[in-house]
Order: sequence, then structure tokens, then C-alpha cells
Amino acid sequence: MISGAARLARCALIGALGLAACGEPEQKTTIAQPRIEGQTVVFAPGSPQIASLALAPVEPRREAVLRFPGRLVWDEDRTVRVFSPLGGRVTAIAVRAGDRVRAGDTLAVVASPELGAAQAEARKAAEDEALARRNLARIEELHAAGVSPAKDLLAARAEAARAAAEHERSLARLRLYGASARAVDQRFALAAPIGGVVVERNLNPGQELRPEGQPEKGLFVISDPSRLWFVLDVAEADVGAVRVGAQVALRATLLGEEALLGRIAAIADFVDPQTRTVKVRGTVENPERRAKAEMFVAAELRVPAAGGFLVPSRAVYLRGEQHYVFVEAGEGRYERRRVRLGPSTNGHQVVLAGLAPGDRVVVDGNLLLERLLAAKD
Repeated sequence: MISGAARLARCALIGALGLAACGEPEQKTTIAQPRIEGQTVVFAPGSPQIASLALAPVEPRREAVLRFPGRLVWDEDRTVRVFSPLGGRVTAIAVRAGDRVRAGDTLAVVASPELGAAQAEARKAAEDEALARRNLARIEELHAAGVSPAKDLLAARAEAARAAAEHERSLARLRLYGASARAVDQRFALAAPIGGVVVERNLNPGQELRPEGQPEKGLFVISDPSRLWFVLDVAEADVGAVRVGAQVALRATLLGEEALLGRIAAIADFVDPQTRTVKVRGTVENPERRAKAEMFVAAELRVPAAGGFLVPSRAVYLRGEQHYVFVEAGEGRYERRRVRLGPSTNGHQVVLAGLAPGDRVVVDGNLLLERLLAAKD
């Protein structure tokens, strides 16, 4: 057990230590607050807040990307729309959309009274020519014997020549339709004028055709889908940057992240008075046939930039109706600048005014700097 004297000494020691502790001055670690000089935030040397800021250098803008809306269409240099020159009733259809055909292949068969009349006319013309030739031979024999006068010989020769010309005309008409005069069958075979793929069929069995009432797009459309045309609507202000032969990247929803590369082939010579745009046409290879005609596309054309700088998009923030960035203005100094923006692309923002070569902008921590400035307003 502890004696009373020991306990008294112990309490006196604890009291002395307590008095000594109360007499020592309190020590606290203080961080110097940043100060504001106009539009600049200034941190003290060694301030830990500087470590929370990330900077990135501005880059000169070497090229600009122009974007135009447009659509894909069939390559008219490799496309034909097939119409029937004769009226009649469709008795058979030989192909479907997606079938590949060669030049001369039958697409459909039409029972055409008009063709039957042409075949009968050719048969009659052949008989008339044969009769005229036999009559000419008889007159020539009579004239050689001195029985027939010369005028009869001349008339027989003229009749034979007329009959031969009429026969040739009727045969030429049948050849134009791809038919012959061997039989009057009225069967008109609608043939493919070129080889390719049947990309559209606007015809049904039993349909009655008239030469003047056929679909505007044609009964069949034959094309080569492995190459398409693109048609762009270029704003009047951007036409000067477009050149024949320039490469464009075509993007569409169906293609996902993939872009098709095409080349500009022609630029229209007039401005549409309604839309104030100029039509620009080009070709694009489509070997896998993923792109489809009449598909809407967005075209990207890269051209030399007129000026400006590229900064990460995170460096720019909106305050009110103005855009700002913070620029490093020396050790621990960050200046707020108002900037004028251009287009954005691939995570970067084009700045047309407000920056200079060699500047470094704040990409992380600019909102902290903005709060510090706002607190002093």
C-alpha cells in the first residue's frame, strides 16, 4: 500500500506538470491564403494547392475540320434504270432484288400486242420484198426480149427497192426490241442493258404496262453497289475551301465508328437559292456493301487552318455568357482570360482569340481558381 506522504507527493508532481503545460504557447500550422490581383490568383511559394492544378500547353491549330450533311446515291456511271419501250401485260419476272445479272439477261417477259403488230409487219414486209423481186425479174426478162418498155423496168426496180427498204426498217425495229420475225408470238423479253446487281424491282406479275405510265425510278434499277456517289450540301461560306480531288471521311449511324473515305469529283456551279448551299459530288468505294444508297451521312473535310490554338476541352469553362480559361502567368500565378471559341474536335477545343504561343492552360483545378476569384468579387 502507498503511504499518505507518497500520495501527497504524487499529486504535487501532477499539478506541477499541468501548470507547466498551461504556460507553453499554443503552436498551430498555418497555410498562407492565395491573394487576388485583378484577374490573377497568386499562391504563396510552396503552397500545397498548386499541386492540385494540372497544366497543358496550347498547340497551334494546323488544320480545321469542316462538316457537311449529305447522302449516298447510286453511282450513275455504273447504273441504269430499265423501262419497257412497249406496253402489255407482265407474264413472268426472271429476277429479284439482289440478283446479279449480265448484259442481255432477261429481266421480265411482257405479252405485248404492239410487238405482235411489229412482228406481223415484218413478216408482211418480207413477203412484199419477195414479190417485188420476182416481179422485177419477170420485167427484166420481158425488157430483154423487147416486150416490156423501159418505164416498166424502172418502176419494177423502184418497187423492189422500196419493198427492201421497208423490210429492213421492220427488221431494225424488231432488233431494237430484241425480237425476231420468225414467229408472231408477242413475247417481249425485257433485257438487262448492262451487267451488275438488281438493286430495285418495281414490277409485279400480271401488271399492265404502258410506255408513258411506268414508275419514275424505272421497272428495274441495275447498278454496282461496290461503288457509290455521295452528294453533300456545302454552305456558301465554305465552298472556297472545297477542292476537286480532296479526300473526305463519311460517317453514318449504320457504320458505327467506322468511316468511309471518298474523293470529291465535282462541285456545282450554282448556289441553291432556298438553302444557300452548293451541291458537291464524289465517289466512295464500298467493297463490303455496308453503305446503302439514300443513306444520310456526315462528311468531314480537313483543310489548313486559318489560325487559332487547340486546348483540351476541360480547360474551357462557361461563366455567364462568356468562356474563360486560366493561363499560367508565372510561378504560382494563374490569370483568368476570356476566349473566343471555334469548333471542338476529338476532346479538344479550338480557341480563336485570347491565347498566345507558349501559353499553358489549367485543365484540372480551374473551377477552384474561379471560386477563389468569385470570393473576392
